[in-house]
Amino acid sequence: MLEVVNGWRSFSPVVQALLATLFTWGLTALGASAVFWMRSYSQRLLDALLGFAGGIMIAASYWSLLAPAIEMSSQTDLPWLPASVGFLAGGLFLRAVDALMPHLHLGFGMEEAEGLPTRWKRAVLLVLAITIHNIPEGLAVGVAFGAAGAGMGDADLAGAVALALGIGIQNFPEGLAVSVPLHREGMGRFKSFWYGQLSGVVEPVAGVSGALVVGLSSAILPYALGFAAGAMIFVVVEEVIPESQRSGHADLATMACLVGFVVMMILDVGLG
Repeated sequence: MLEVVNGWRSFSPVVQALLATLFTWGLTALGASAVFWMRSYSQRLLDALLGFAGGIMIAASYWSLLAPAIEMSSQTDLPWLPASVGFLAGGLFLRAVDALMPHLHLGFGMEEAEGLPTRWKRAVLLVLAITIHNIPEGLAVGVAFGAAGAGMGDADLAGAVALALGIGIQNFPEGLAVSVPLHREGMGRFKSFWYGQLSGVVEPVAGVSGALVVGLSSAILPYALGFAAGAMIFVVVEEVIPESQRSGHADLATMACLVGFVVMMILDVGLG
């Protein structure tokens, strides 16, 4: 891990964010490639993977984003204020995206599609749902590398690398969760794979954008870290956890969430 971190120090924060989010996108594509060798999937497995992803996102929101944001403001009269404002702003931003962008969550009928009314196909709506999910993940990675580049508070490069690794781990089941169900609904394997990996394309865009924004001013950093955390928690509460509990495997999904939380905690605290 130390060798990997030292090797990244020669790159600018924006390039680091790009490389990290290309890695997380790559793991989304790797998960989507399961459509070529999986003939079917267990709903229990999918629910467990969703719970696991939710646990990673919750842990990352605190250790990789909120804790450094609060530390950056520790010398002010209200050290909690920037993180709180950013956190709520991130949640409101994702709420607006959720309300406007047409999308459909896995396992839902077309009558349950959200966002503005549209005639888009079910496959497109499913991909857009995962795309919304991936916006805060890419943003979190980009902001983390931007904060590490500024050298403020508890934010460091090892922590940003650990965050990218955690996000990448939970992207693998996300790619699988898109491509395999699409194939089960009658879509060809290659097309199912294409849509599955396509859901991760937004992460490099969001990651580079996040790194660029926080590079403008160090004063933005705690707000940006809180923003990314709020956006991720919104996705977990609004989408990931409810989907994992929907099919009657609530206990399994809950335990998987705890495991995901511990995995991300170990990555961030142990490696970062």
